[in-house]
Amino acid sequence: MGKRDDLIAKYADDLQNKCGMTPDMDLLTKVTIGCGPSIYNADASTVAGSQPSELETVKNNFLMKKLGLSDGLELMEAIDKVIEVYGRSERNKYRAVIYYMLTKHFGKEAVYG
Repeated sequence: MGKRDDLIAKYADDLQNKCGMTPDMDLLTKVTIGCGPSIYNADASTVAGSQPSELETVKNNFLMKKLGLSDGLELMEAIDKVIEVYGRSERNKYRAVIYYMLTKHFGKEAVYG
């Protein structure tokens, strides 16, 4: 198994054990690949859930650009909900896991079709 496969397994474990979800491995793999090389960078691979600028980046670059959603209050509410599910006190909130949960939340799996 390669490094990416190891990371996908780690993300799946987080989804199961920290978020209480059974991951769709095909979608999780596609979301992880969509994150690009950032998954290998310790800082870029995680989302700082308490930093408004970081959450704004998730909203603009992922929800609006990648998933094609229109700007609105529900975007930040969804990000907040996902961070709540992951656990606010969880130190490493992996970007791929958050993007996966947001994709599921908005029913945008077809973007990765």
